[in-house]
Amino acid sequence: MYQRLVLVGRLGRDPEMRYTPQGTPVTSISVATSRKYNTADGQAKEETIWFRVQVWGKQGETVNQYLTKGSKVLVEGTLIPDENGGPRVWTDKEGKARASFEVRATTVRFLDSKREAAQGGGATVSGAPHEAGVEEPMSGEELPF
Repeated sequence: MYQRLVLVGRLGRDPEMRYTPQGTPVTSISVATSRKYNTADGQAKEETIWFRVQVWGKQGETVNQYLTKGSKVLVEGTLIPDENGGPRVWTDKEGKARASFEVRATTVRFLDSKREAAQGGGATVSGAPHEAGVEEPMSGEELPF
């Protein structure tokens, strides 16, 4: 059996890095994906889904260093289910039931162009170490879907 998840989206906030008691870095990012479609009656709809992503080790350090809120990324990884095999469910401050999809990243690719990053639209990968699992940005024509 095998599970693999591929997300393309933008960061909803700046990355947050911490260290485990053993000294392993782990960076948390929030990624929003969206899709636009037309309903059966012809109305345009947009749907946004948020994912909480954990990036471990050197790759997590690189993500924390180079990405900012609004950066476009491609994340490959696996879902982290709750004890029932579904999304994590909790109650917010107002008492509303909430759920989140949590992902353990195996690869994070920076998708912003250098021009977008320079204009504040995200981060650049210039000088980012390739051994950390972060690759050069892909053009829209190179995306695998």
